[in-house]
Amino acid sequence: MKRARFFPIALVLFLVLSAVGPSAAPPRVVVLSYNIRHGEGMDKQIRLDRIAAVIRSVSPDVVALQEVDCKAQRSGGVDQAGELARLTGMRAAFGRTMDFQGGQYGNAVLTRLTIATSATRALPFSKGREPRAVLMVDLAWPTSGPAEQASAAFSLFATHFDFTPDDKDRLAASFVISRWVAENSDHPTLMAGDLNSTPGSVTLLALGSLWQAAGAGRIFPTVPSGRPRNQIDYVLLRPAARWKVVEVRVLDEPMASDHRPILAVLELLPPRKEP
Repeated sequence: MKRARFFPIALVLFLVLSAVGPSAAPPRVVVLSYNIRHGEGMDKQIRLDRIAAVIRSVSPDVVALQEVDCKAQRSGGVDQAGELARLTGMRAAFGRTMDFQGGQYGNAVLTRLTIATSATRALPFSKGREPRAVLMVDLAWPTSGPAEQASAAFSLFATHFDFTPDDKDRLAASFVISRWVAENSDHPTLMAGDLNSTPGSVTLLALGSLWQAAGAGRIFPTVPSGRPRNQIDYVLLRPAARWKVVEVRVLDEPMASDHRPILAVLELLPPRKEP
């Protein structure tokens, strides 16, 4: 009678895993939010090359920029989003908030990803105050990449909230944006920008009903840039089940702007399967 042959367990597992193949790692997204003050540094010099160097130093996938000029007189008539795209080798989308000095002023997004759509929406603001807006872009990995990444599309809202002492306009903006995203509650979305609100403020508490701050539970001071004491710049995410926060930090850059940029490294998780 022939003896039955028994394979070592390790060999069996190796054969099974080899047949199935390695599981795809969740795509990683490096996000930077930076209020650039139209490129004017603490030395009063407008230098986009300096801003670009800060951005390139961390190789982000997506950058949300605030206080960006487009052909305005004070910054030499330069299309700043376009110039920063050239200096960083990224794609650019600009969102006008208002006309300013013969040009425009607003928010911008730089990205290595594919910009599927781009639109700007005005936010509510009180009479006599500076207008506010949000630049909304839909992003996806280039279709030439791995199939797992090509389908991992998400949206980014790049914005800059009101700076006045009361929270009226900031709260109004928060409610409007949250209402927009609630219409598509399962779609992975990020919001990045200068919210002019500290952690624990009524504005951040209102946003907390739908958004989670990357690095929630910790404070990442971003202003003033020379010696930061307060956090008013954020990367927010939703829904929480679609994102894993890998790292959050503030870049050590005291000169290029009056804000320091905040960086978040995130993983975009697949949707949960229904039981």
